[in-house]
Amino acid sequence: MRRAPTVLVATVIRTTGVLMFKPREVTPSVASSSSSTASQGATASKSGSTTTATGAAVSTQFGNTQVRVTIKGGKITDIEPLQIPSNEPQSVQISNGAVPTLRESALSKQSAAIDSVSGATITSKSYAASLQSALDKAGFTAADGSTAPTTAPTESGEHGHGGGFGHGGPFEG
Repeated sequence: MRRAPTVLVATVIRTTGVLMFKPREVTPSVASSSSSTASQGATASKSGSTTTATGAAVSTQFGNTQVRVTIKGGKITDIEPLQIPSNEPQSVQISNGAVPTLRESALSKQSAAIDSVSGATITSKSYAASLQSALDKAGFTAADGSTAPTTAPTESGEHGHGGGFGHGGPFEG
């Protein structure tokens, strides 16, 4: 019974700390309605038969996505994520799970026209847009001529981002 007051005080202090916690506020970036293309900020360098190109950082409500692609002998050989959506802890978790799948899909298709990963629609679209930006900068054209949109994806109720189970939820990234 002597420990009860100590436990009670510790519980009150911890509860107060939790209630006073303020998550960091994120200032959303507003893209112009005329164009939010991913061609801005893209760079490329060539060394022999190897071209390395960095796609533009594609801004979404969950954070930026940016990739670097390596092309050797006319084939995409590597894609490295430089930035992934990270405005919320769940965005980081979703993006970390989706990026390896997106990379493998792009390498196998040799294109940025890749399918979205279920539950990571915004990450998928912004990854594809940054990758397409990098491929455009490198002068790479997919064998089948396919391309991905280079516009920043936005949250939309018609794409299942309204919350709830299995629909991406409010932190879909």
